[in-house]
Amino acid sequence: MTTGKILENDFFKRDTVEVAKSLIGKKIIRNISGNFFCAKIVETEAYLGLEDRACHSYGGRITDRNKTLYLPGGHIYVYLIYGMYDLLNIVTRDEEHPEAVLIRGVEPLENLDGISKNRFGKAYEDLSTYQRKNLSNGPGKLSMALGINRSLNGKVLSKDYLYIEDSDEISESDLLITKRIGIDYAGEDADLPLRFCLRDNPYVSKK
Repeated sequence: MTTGKILENDFFKRDTVEVAKSLIGKKIIRNISGNFFCAKIVETEAYLGLEDRACHSYGGRITDRNKTLYLPGGHIYVYLIYGMYDLLNIVTRDEEHPEAVLIRGVEPLENLDGISKNRFGKAYEDLSTYQRKNLSNGPGKLSMALGINRSLNGKVLSKDYLYIEDSDEISESDLLITKRIGIDYAGEDADLPLRFCLRDNPYVSKK
């Protein structure tokens, strides 16, 4: 398993857009009882809190579902959509700024068989070409692939279950910035350039 420098909570207590950008290329590692699943983060989206109509905390809303957003940066926010998919977010900034970064896509690096079994119930070598392309190229897919679920919601990132390792910075030329996906309900905020991708990576969403 990789042994790079683990990102501390202070990394996530910074400006949310900067966190979303700088997470591209970092390694995310899921530890399930000593079974490690490692992937590279290749796609993120920033959600900017009280004034961002796409964010769950828009307007200062506090519910059982979104209360994790009001914790300090470095907490894990996992929520269910469509009654089917758990989506992984990392809370940023502080209690006064309920913001987060959505992890949208990852490239599997280590324990490919484990990742494949989590996602499709079979070893990597037995996957079809289509299945290999769709292992973790979307927020619901990557949660299944890495064994991420709502049991992590509200916890602080930790090497005991989920953590992120540092890596070299991605060059500006390798960083693709676009508007976010699937948030048409957010009006003008849907067009904000808050999606960050590793250019030409096959695990970035095609939408």
